[in-house]
Amino acid sequence: MALVLVTGASSGLGRNTAMALADDGHDVVIHVRSPARLTYVDDTARWKGVVVGDLAKLDEIRGIAGQAAEFGRFDAVIHNAGVLHSPEAVTVNTVAPYMLTALMDKPGRLIYLSSSMHRTGSTDLGRLAAGTASYNDSKLWVTTLALALASRWEGTSSHAVDPGWVPTRMGGPGASDDLAAGHQTQLWLATHDDVTPDTGGYWYHQRTQTPHPASRDGEFQARLVQTLESHTGVLLG
Repeated sequence: MALVLVTGASSGLGRNTAMALADDGHDVVIHVRSPARLTYVDDTARWKGVVVGDLAKLDEIRGIAGQAAEFGRFDAVIHNAGVLHSPEAVTVNTVAPYMLTALMDKPGRLIYLSSSMHRTGSTDLGRLAAGTASYNDSKLWVTTLALALASRWEGTSSHAVDPGWVPTRMGGPGASDDLAAGHQTQLWLATHDDVTPDTGGYWYHQRTQTPHPASRDGEFQARLVQTLESHTGVLLG
């Protein structure tokens, strides 16, 4: 049995991931943006706990980390929450996962939601502080963060996952990928021991793919971490 935190778990892929974990007998802590979002979550009694806060606001991200700390060290943290539009995209999709990672006890496994659209993201990190980053930029940067962390801490693995273009509220009804398959890789990475590579993978439907070259570039990884540290005032450690 694993203790797992899933962000953005009130609907869509996050909800599906959290429900599948709970159904498999794991202890699941879900994150929702506001108490009102709990109305979208089936049977709150099934969860180990709930943490609440807006990932678009830096002070609330800190609060979420503090709430999560009350549950102790997680076996896995699935950074699922995401938004499509600027200016919130860079904070929710990149800054929040970074801050939660830096502020929380290091889990056994880190899983970050990417997108195939990261391949057209920009390496211009000036867009991060300026608040002009696109969704594609934010997904390139969170993919880079995931791969930068792959060998940073002993005992912690880190992966990025492209769940596919699935028909969630964000993906829209015209999305062509299988919704039922959209959370399976996250579930597998969070709970199974037969994962190869055991860290540093970019995954799509439980198969590794080649991400944007910048995401594996050590110099760009270092610049991204430095930019995030400067932007948030939170050191990665």
